Amino acid sequence: MINKVVSNVKEALEGVKDGMTLMLGGFGLCGIPENSIAELVKKGTKDLTCISNNAGVDDFGLGLLLQEKQIKKMISSYVGENDEFERQMLSGELEVDLIPQGSLAERCRAGGAGIPAFFTPAGFGTEVAEGKEVREFNGKPHILESALTADFAIVKAWKGDTAGNLIFKATAKNFNPLMAMAGTITVAEVEELVPAGQLNPNEIHTPGIFVQRIFQGDRFEKRIEQLTIRKK
Repeated sequence: MINKVVSNVKEALEGVKDGMTLMLGGFGLCGIPENSIAELVKKGTKDLTCISNNAGVDDFGLGLLLQEKQIKKMISSYVGENDEFERQMLSGELEVDLIPQGSLAERCRAGGAGIPAFFTPAGFGTEVAEGKEVREFNGKPHILESALTADFAIVKAWKGDTAGNLIFKATAKNFNPLMAMAGTITVAEVEELVPAGQLNPNEIHTPGIFVQRIFQGDRFEKRIEQLTIRKK
């Protein structure tokens, strides 16, 4: 069995260059590859196209790359928690492609499955549909959406083994497994790394065949994006 383990995040991101397209997993601040993002900031890699459900917050997640002006284009579905993102978008510094969340997930899944495009009713009649082919199915208009792939897919898992098999926890499953399929090179950072054979095969979300590099992260911050409490 092939051992996919690399010694550290620096080795895991070897080959990431200026101008590349990166997929970065996570849902809100849950399941984001924070060790890898920190290394990208350190490397100073720029002119990146980043595909992610969101853009983090101002001082965490992809917000750190935005602060350093390392992202050229964001392909996302939700960016409402990041003031710097808003500033760069409104000033024209940042190119933005906002996509309905379900369409974004399916475009990533399609890319991993080798499906070049698909029709969906989501977005018809809005700016999302501009310039896209429209067909009618069962009396309802659908727009053609293309699949998404990336030079590197960078994901974060709860557990992984040395063969690259991954288990995600809770809402981290929303985008990480889909993106893990769609990268030319997929890098997984994990909270716990175990020998091959120790994971229950029935619990594995991403088979190791999709993963080229895996490492155990050395820091994971459990942030709450929005805290709502009830008054006593």
